[in-house]
Amino acid sequence: MASEMGRVKDALRNVQYIATDEISTVMFLAEKLGKPVLVEGPAGVGKTELAQAWAKISSRPLIRLQCYEGLDESKALYEWEYAKQMLYTQLLRDKLSQILANANSLTEAADRLAQEEDIFFSERFLLARPLLKAMTSDVPVVLLIDEIDRADAEFEAFLLEALSQFQVSIPEIGTIKAKHQPVVLLTSNNTRELSEALKRRCLYLFIDYPSQEVELNIVRMRVPELPARLAAQAVEIVQGLRGMDLKKNPSVSETIDWARALVMLNADSLDRETLENTLTVLLKHESDVQKAKRAVSGGRANPMENQRDPRQTRGQRRASDLGGNWS
Repeated sequence: MASEMGRVKDALRNVQYIATDEISTVMFLAEKLGKPVLVEGPAGVGKTELAQAWAKISSRPLIRLQCYEGLDESKALYEWEYAKQMLYTQLLRDKLSQILANANSLTEAADRLAQEEDIFFSERFLLARPLLKAMTSDVPVVLLIDEIDRADAEFEAFLLEALSQFQVSIPEIGTIKAKHQPVVLLTSNNTRELSEALKRRCLYLFIDYPSQEVELNIVRMRVPELPARLAAQAVEIVQGLRGMDLKKNPSVSETIDWARALVMLNADSLDRETLENTLTVLLKHESDVQKAKRAVSGGRANPMENQRDPRQTRGQRRASDLGGNWS
């Protein structure tokens, strides 16, 4: 078992995704048990990237359904290409005239036309959306249902039914069963509580902000050109920001963006000016930016040389790390 988990972790790392033992175990079990995975956690901690990484290591296409308020069955499953149907109607006008010729009544004409309606409600006019694409794919796929918490509860109920049997019913065609059961990952940023029914049918995984060591490993992997000392300093500052009372904490993806920005600026150290000029790469609310700047101005030590009070909480220590004698 341990060797299996080690192979999963190594495979994910090879596609630049650093996984914990828990992540590796849950994804391994999802593959073996054929169960969807519900991945919850703050925005920007790698939930979507996990689906992308799993698609890469399993050599499967990734099909993504982005959820939003007002998403309904037709937008997620299928719809008819009415414009194409109208075009075919125009092109086949002469043929339709022959079919309807000599009809003695409107009823008879309608009956004759009804016998041909299967032509216009067939798969050639069916526009598959992500759910149907995943079920009708000729090869196994990874299906990412991103930010399910943004969709309405009604859509969640529909999704629950579709994923329980991995089949859907189209009134004009009939029931379509999945050719291959996809690996399904549902992500949630916890903007609303999901139903117990959905959670019961999924394996559960919570991804939180990484530890300082793990985040530093991520930065080194994704931005190897950033000097090691500067990478360590940048990660410590990000960890400190997350210890403050902000409207939105910087995500891991924003840490990576900041590291790349520092490379573009040819920075060799994080002085006060560089930090203040690049804070908006990390923080996306003006109140957060101002709060961070005040912490920088009011601090007493360089963030890499801070004398920490052992009575402080971890978050308080990180927040105090922002201040310093900046050169």
